[in-house]
Amino acid sequence: MARREKGGFWVAFTAMLFYPLSAVAAREYRRADRVPRHGAALLVLNHVSHFDPVTDAVFVHRQRRVPRFMAKASLFRTPVLGRILRGSAGIPVYRGTTGAGDALRDAHRTLREGKVVVIYPEGTISKDPDGWPKHAFPGVARLALHNDVPVIPIARWGTNLVLDGYAKRFRPFPRKKVTYNVGKPVDLSGYRELEASTATLREVTDLLMSEVTALLAEIRGEEPPAKEESAQVDDA
Repeated sequence: MARREKGGFWVAFTAMLFYPLSAVAAREYRRADRVPRHGAALLVLNHVSHFDPVTDAVFVHRQRRVPRFMAKASLFRTPVLGRILRGSAGIPVYRGTTGAGDALRDAHRTLREGKVVVIYPEGTISKDPDGWPKHAFPGVARLALHNDVPVIPIARWGTNLVLDGYAKRFRPFPRKKVTYNVGKPVDLSGYRELEASTATLREVTDLLMSEVTALLAEIRGEEPPAKEESAQVDDA
């Protein structure tokens, strides 16, 4: 069995806090062994609830890894969550500012150090009323193409039933189930030979999100809606 990656005080503190919180829901992990037990990896997930980071952190920690979350910069300024994010080496994302590139540089460095980076490419909770992944930003493609590391698509469903999306209604009873479905590493070798043009970044972003969507459809036992045409202008 692989040894658990060390994370220091704040990772231990977060585990003590998040494990009991996540226990409000039953959890099912499908093909969790696809998360590498050592070495760098980029985990690409959908985003349906403010409860996602709690169960996601526990999921990754149960795979004996320490997650480094990419999260919007404003969260790092909150009293409790901000301290947890900073203490566990989270990566602040300053979208639409002159500091936007810092997040990618920090994430590149984290991957080069052999760590696990967790990213929600949509940048926010899905605005789809049925919770399907929507438009995603190309930062995930930049990370995936510029780092020769496993890029693992993961779908998660059920957190939205515990803490309802934008309404933020907490519904612990009756006990819900949160399911994770882990895909195979996405082969991007053909894209890494190409220039990282806007079109290439968009194509890779859409490919990764289509993998996540397919995994989500498998959990839900439903067909996802028809894919919308992607916008051509994106922030990093």
